[in-house]
Amino acid sequence: MKNVLAALIVSCLLSTNIFAQDKPIRPAALGVSFIMNDFNTAQRIRNGSLSQVFRDKSWSKFKEMSPGLALTYFKGLKPKLDFAGTLAASFVNYPLRNKPAGSSDALLLEGDVSGNFKLLDESYWVTPYVSAGVGASKYRGYYAAFLPLGLAIKVNLFDEAAVFLGSQYRIPVSYETGNYHFIYSFGISGVIGK
Repeated sequence: MKNVLAALIVSCLLSTNIFAQDKPIRPAALGVSFIMNDFNTAQRIRNGSLSQVFRDKSWSKFKEMSPGLALTYFKGLKPKLDFAGTLAASFVNYPLRNKPAGSSDALLLEGDVSGNFKLLDESYWVTPYVSAGVGASKYRGYYAAFLPLGLAIKVNLFDEAAVFLGSQYRIPVSYETGNYHFIYSFGISGVIGK
C-alpha cells in the first residue's frame, strides 16, 4: 500500500511539472526615457561618504542636474533576466580630471549594454530589478569606458507597454576621460514585433 501511495504522489508531482506552463519571457521592446545626469552627488560621496550625504541632506537638487533623453532596447533572455542596450544624449558641462573646465555645455553621448536581473518574472504587474553592464561615452573628442550599476522598477501597464523608473551609478574605467556620476531615468517602453 505504501508503494502505491508513493508512486501516486511521485506521478502527481511529475505531471504537475510536465503540464505546468513556462514562465513568460519579456518580448522585445523599445523604450524612450527622460534622464537626469548627477555629477555633484557622486562627487560628494567620493569626498565624504554615502551616509554623510544622507545625513547632511546634500543629495543634488534637480536644478543642479543636466537633463537628456535616452533610447533603450529590451529583450528577455530568461524569465528573470533581460538584455538592455541604451543610447543616451544630453548637454552637460562634464567635469574631466586634469583637463580645463569647459565654459559651456557640450553633447555627452553614452551607450551601454547591461543585464537586468529581475526579482520577479513578467507575469507580475510590478517588477524590481538590478542591472550591471559595460558602456562607453564621448564628450568633446574624449572617449571613455564605464561600468553602469543600477536599481530600477518596471510597471506593466498592459501586455504591450510598461513604465520604468531607475537609477544607475556609472563607475569610470577610463580614469582620465571619465567621471563618476548618477543617471536617473523615467520612461515608457512598448513591445516591438511579435
